[in-house]
Amino acid sequence: MGRVEGKVALISGAARGQGRSHALRLAAEGADVVLLDACAPIPSAPIDMPSSDELERTAEEVRGLGRRALAHVVDVRDTGGLAKVVDDAVAAFGGIDVVCANAGIFATAPALETDDALWEETLAINLTGVFRTVRAALRPMVEGGRGGSVIVTSSTAGLKGVPNTVAYSASKHGVVGVVRVLANEMAPHRIRVNSVHPTGVNTAMIRNEATYRLMVPGVEHPTSEQAEPVFASINALPVPWVEASDVSEAVLWLASDESRFVTGIALPVDAGATQK
Repeated sequence: MGRVEGKVALISGAARGQGRSHALRLAAEGADVVLLDACAPIPSAPIDMPSSDELERTAEEVRGLGRRALAHVVDVRDTGGLAKVVDDAVAAFGGIDVVCANAGIFATAPALETDDALWEETLAINLTGVFRTVRAALRPMVEGGRGGSVIVTSSTAGLKGVPNTVAYSASKHGVVGVVRVLANEMAPHRIRVNSVHPTGVNTAMIRNEATYRLMVPGVEHPTSEQAEPVFASINALPVPWVEASDVSEAVLWLASDESRFVTGIALPVDAGATQK
């Protein structure tokens, strides 16, 4: 039997990267999944957003593991769209047991160069969008009475001040507050609420020229090879980044009954970055 056998997991930002990795790891351990992603351009994001084809690819890979999958193109800022996703999930699968509020963007700028648009869009997606996703899923979880687990993707930037990321850091610190409040409010319903805090993860979110320029200022078109030693200097362990699968292992543990008495924690998966 898998570690989350028979559970239903809702995962935002599931078209690629960490979200896809979490979906496949949970499915491999027996969960059916509900996948959502905006699949639309986001002006503040320095990279192209995933497509609906990529979201469907995640769903097909889940089905290839023998589990059921629903895929929805919806923005986490869309309260009505999220409500429909949840209603469809309950109708199809009978309830929701696990929420992975993973969707987010990573846009960087010095604080004095952070304009209103970048600030507002980052907070709307990374903080408000997380809350709206979790709020939508918690309603049937509470009504279902079978407990559950909520896992919010934060960052090392949710535990320490990271230069040139004021909007991102504010959003990732903000979700820690959401987690701590909900851990208390949801405990009587046997719903646990925790956050995971990765260092840089080897996905498109950091493997792009905009982030390389942050690491190697003054170079017009920095390469991954030039940026890698700077990434490595952030971490205590001698690695430039972790893999999405490393974060998925933490998500799986928090989703499973192995962590049944763990709630309200901020779990680093950070190669020691928060120790420096």
